Amino acid sequence: MFRFPATARLVVVGGAISYRALFNWTTPPMFIGTLLVGPLLQVFFFVFLGRELGVADDRFHLVGNAVLAASASCVYGGTMAVANERRYGTLGAVLLSPRHRVPLWIGRALPYVLNGLFVSAFVLTAAALVLGLPVPAGALPGLGLVLLAAAAACSAFGLALGALGLRFRDVFLVSNVASSGLLLLTGAAVPRESLPEWMRFVGELLPLTHAADAARRLTAGGGLDGSLLGTELAVGAGWGLLAVALLAVFERGSRRRATLDVM
Repeated sequence: MFRFPATARLVVVGGAISYRALFNWTTPPMFIGTLLVGPLLQVFFFVFLGRELGVADDRFHLVGNAVLAASASCVYGGTMAVANERRYGTLGAVLLSPRHRVPLWIGRALPYVLNGLFVSAFVLTAAALVLGLPVPAGALPGLGLVLLAAAAACSAFGLALGALGLRFRDVFLVSNVASSGLLLLTGAAVPRESLPEWMRFVGELLPLTHAADAARRLTAGGGLDGSLLGTELAVGAGWGLLAVALLAVFERGSRRRATLDVM
């Protein structure tokens, strides 16, 4: 029988405890340097590089890289949510739990959604103030929705990568490659029309692609594009379903071979 209070407690409390225990950037200096300063400097780099090379305008690079800033916490955070359980020897206790797996993994992803939303909002605000990019006040609610959808989709993507932590020893290699792929294929830093057709197709299936387009439209004074927002949510839902499926398959395999820690 479904018990909402118990499930909500598992999602909120369990997710918060997991975040504090497994997220390696919770000390203030590491958090600020890695998740705030690093992405902000990346925005400035691409803005000035774009000016020098004549590729797109400031808005393209500033907004795109601000949306992409969520990937630092969401991709690596989602990976840590699973892979670090094995690293610290707690994976067996998690997988032996009788609780339903969907709220358990949702709880682990939720802090990274909020983390990614905060990072993107900070980077966008700080970069816009420094570079003098005007953002219409009426666009702020829509921007909030777009950044939240981007963070949620990216966290689902990170959790799917984290599921590989039940099989591969060095899952962070996969995360590093995935982060580079998001930088190239989502159109955050490179105009997608300049990419080959197959790269544009892959980008359509990745998180952040449609959110970046929607955010650029909003900051330029256009309205919220419901189709772009809906597509971003659909992409995130697809990655979320894949993550749950992979975790279930790998867990059953680990139980069958009595190798829950998969060392």
